[in-house]
Amino acid sequence: MTAVAALLALAACNSKPAAPEVLDSNPDPMANTLANAAPVEMPPAIKSEKTLRCKDNSLLYVTFFQGDKQAVVRTKEGGPATTLKSDVAGSPKTAEGGWSMTGSETSVTLTAPGKSAQTCHA
Repeated sequence: MTAVAALLALAACNSKPAAPEVLDSNPDPMANTLANAAPVEMPPAIKSEKTLRCKDNSLLYVTFFQGDKQAVVRTKEGGPATTLKSDVAGSPKTAEGGWSMTGSETSVTLTAPGKSAQTCHA
């Protein structure tokens, strides 16, 4: 009898409680859409912001981004921004309207709509 009581006591020590059942009374209506969505690519991080002096003595404000495929150009401080992009790092960055830019953080050649190309240096 004592052996049976000891076995029952040991069996009770090893029993695990059942996992609680979770009821979702408010399911996410977009769960399937999000699960099947394409992966999202994060925008590039800012690499540097430079003020460059151009050949005609004007200033150019350029924000360069990681990956060298995107830059934001302003021809006036606080003026309208134009985003120039390229598919391949190192190739000319362009935007609608005739914008084109080549170069690096220290020297760029910019062609703006209605203007000839000019070189600007940091």
